[in-house]
Amino acid sequence: MPKLDDSRPFIPVRIAVLTVSDTRGLADDRSGDTLAEMIARAGHRLADRAIVRDDIEAIRDKARAWIADAAIDVVITTGGTGFTGRDITPEAIKPLFEKEIEGFSTIFHMLSFEKVGTSTIQSRACGGLSQGTYIFCLPGSPGACKDAWNGILVHQLDNRHRPCNLVEIMPRLDEHRRVDRAGKV
Repeated sequence: MPKLDDSRPFIPVRIAVLTVSDTRGLADDRSGDTLAEMIARAGHRLADRAIVRDDIEAIRDKARAWIADAAIDVVITTGGTGFTGRDITPEAIKPLFEKEIEGFSTIFHMLSFEKVGTSTIQSRACGGLSQGTYIFCLPGSPGACKDAWNGILVHQLDNRHRPCNLVEIMPRLDEHRRVDRAGKV
């Protein structure tokens, strides 16, 4: 059964929050506010926060900048994961993934099903890894952000979570890029 190992010191991670919306600003970004509050409450650092319009290049440009920033460990997007014509976050972000975290989507849908039933099929929440940075794309509702954070991310972004978590493998995420002169890792 999963548990916290309180003998280990907590390691805060640096998380950037990107709201994808044509209609929201910082003053009325409830999902971004919700994520920022939960990140702080968990003891992590809000590394940056931004809002971009529903535009593939705008989303990708911001994500690429954060992926390249050594001061950011995790990117969480909110919004644009549905099926309408303007919902394009997965199309913008998935091409950046080197590896997809399929289990994130599966667990998110399991949690969501408990709250909204079969309506969960209308979300294309996803997660992946790019250049040593975790990326999670969440729906644009505060409730969905809470479900993803409280049900998955708060645990997997806590290095004390047992039996394993995403934080403890962070130093090894880019080991394929670190090759010494002899060609060995």
